Amino acid sequence: MDPAPPAGAPTDTRLMDPAPIVAAPADTAPTAAEPPHRTGPLHAPDEYSTPPYGGPGPWAPAPPVQRPVATPAHGTPVPPPYAGTNGHGPAAQLPAPVPAPDAQGHAEGWPPPPPAHTVPPQHTADRSGQQPPVQNQQGPQQPSQWLRYDPWGAPQQPLSHPGPGQGTDTPPRRGRPGSLLVGAALLALVAGGIGGGIGAYVERNGGLTTVELPQAGRDSGGRAPDSVAGIASSALPSVVTLHVNGTAESGTGTGFVLDDRGHILTNNHVVAPAGSTGDITVTFSGGESAPAEIVGKDSGYDLAVVKVTGVSGLKPLPLGNSDNVQVGDPVVAIGAPFDLSNTVTSGIISAKQRPITAGGEKGDGTDVSYVDALQTDAPINPGNSGGPLVDTEARVIGINSAIRAADSGSGLDGGQSGSIGLGFAIPINQGKRVAEELINTGKATHPVIGVTLDMEFTGDGAKVGGKVADGGAAVTGGGPADKAGIRAGDIITEVEGQRVHSGEELIVKIRAHRPGDELRLVLTRGGKDLSMTLTLGSASGT
Repeated sequence: MDPAPPAGAPTDTRLMDPAPIVAAPADTAPTAAEPPHRTGPLHAPDEYSTPPYGGPGPWAPAPPVQRPVATPAHGTPVPPPYAGTNGHGPAAQLPAPVPAPDAQGHAEGWPPPPPAHTVPPQHTADRSGQQPPVQNQQGPQQPSQWLRYDPWGAPQQPLSHPGPGQGTDTPPRRGRPGSLLVGAALLALVAGGIGGGIGAYVERNGGLTTVELPQAGRDSGGRAPDSVAGIASSALPSVVTLHVNGTAESGTGTGFVLDDRGHILTNNHVVAPAGSTGDITVTFSGGESAPAEIVGKDSGYDLAVVKVTGVSGLKPLPLGNSDNVQVGDPVVAIGAPFDLSNTVTSGIISAKQRPITAGGEKGDGTDVSYVDALQTDAPINPGNSGGPLVDTEARVIGINSAIRAADSGSGLDGGQSGSIGLGFAIPINQGKRVAEELINTGKATHPVIGVTLDMEFTGDGAKVGGKVADGGAAVTGGGPADKAGIRAGDIITEVEGQRVHSGEELIVKIRAHRPGDELRLVLTRGGKDLSMTLTLGSASGT
């Protein structure tokens, strides 16, 4: 327990500079006698007073303030000065005799600290207002080395001895250890900032040299023939873009080369804007352009053939067989959607023999096409019309002609609707026959059965009408249907084993064949099912 401080003194001398010690008057006598015997330490004193072999360490109670004694006549050795305690500067200059130790190991005139838990007597201030000197119970003692010892000071600071005697000059103050610490901290801060800046630069720029990223070398460019890239490489030189300009409208479409004579197959609705006075320009995949003229066209099949002249090096695109196509087969569509020539998309065959009708803008039915189409999910958009749908061997299996759009449901000839994965192509077997007829005769023939259908019938099947608008018979006399025994009011439900649900479907199924082909039909008459066979006739197309 720390001794109680004298009245008027600071309550804790460890947190403040040591107060200067006031010399007592010469005639002042000690108030307490020195005890006759003092117990000595078990070890020799340490002249440097370094704990734990010197005086008590920071765990010992702080000693009371001592009164200085008179300096002997022969003088007192002065110990080396130390820096001020805890950075407060030099202590007060006091006489500091260093007597030799006695036989018991005690330094004469330097008594050991009072025993633990010893409380010095309290003194009251005299009547003059001055604080009386403080004495311990053992009588007058020399100034203690603990007067300037601060256990809470900087680490590794030596124990302080009383300063030199009065009348000597104060030694110059040494540099503070804190300055070195501040300098070291600033140096570390600057070095860390420079290192961090260099690290950030290296991280962002990959080093202090020029950045060179790894990259694969050029390959030979070869691709498997049945890959999309291989198919496109083989088919693109045979695909062309058509720009059609007429007096009232214009348009863009696609076609492909049929032979080395310059015949190109495309859709009828692609060349229709040209009319009889418009012009058609054909642009090849390499960028060359040439004028073209119409050889023949047919609105019922939505096919047309144009021809370019004065062009050499044409590469015809080989034709496949659409009867061999299976649902799920991979296909590639090539064209110029929205006038973006040489565009390649891929997909599969989604369905076969999908009956569709397109056109009809004229209102008289002369521009309506009936197609038993191949359905594909390969993206087809406006401008793809007339382009080839090819198989994995780059052979044409269909002519891209129509799409089902999400907004209006119009085909490629009806606005700028986009693809939703429902595209339709005319089977190449039908396209080949029509193209040959157009090249050879300028016209195409249509297979017919010689009946007029009731297009307003809402039941299941295709119903033969009663009477036509001009009063004629619904079954043409002497025609294929008349010869087979079909009558007005009969409902045809099957063609070649395939169900027929409407008049449009019956037309599509019939036009999928050639004139002269024999068809097996199933029809309903008076609630009974009948089967018969007829031979298809021929009619000129428009």
